[in-house]
Amino acid sequence: MVEQQNQRESGASREARQRRSGIVAFFCGLAVSLAFFAFFPGLPHIIDAGAVVVSLTVGVLARWGFRTWRGRRTGKGDG
Repeated sequence: MVEQQNQRESGASREARQRRSGIVAFFCGLAVSLAFFAFFPGLPHIIDAGAVVVSLTVGVLARWGFRTWRGRRTGKGDG
C-alpha cells in the first residue's frame, strides 16, 4: 500500500517536473526568437505584431520539440 502511494507521488512529481520544463522550453524559444527580431542586423529594430506571433509559434514549437525529445529519451513517446 505504501509502495502504491509512493508510485503515485513520484508520478505526480514527474508530471510537475515535465510541466515546468515545458514552460521553461517555451519561454526560451520565445526569448530567443524575440532577441533575433530585436538584434539581427538588417531588420528594422522594432518588435511588431508579426514578430510576436512568430515568437509565440517558435515557443510552442520549442516546447513540443523538448517534450518529444524528452519522451524519446525516457522511452515513453510524447506523453
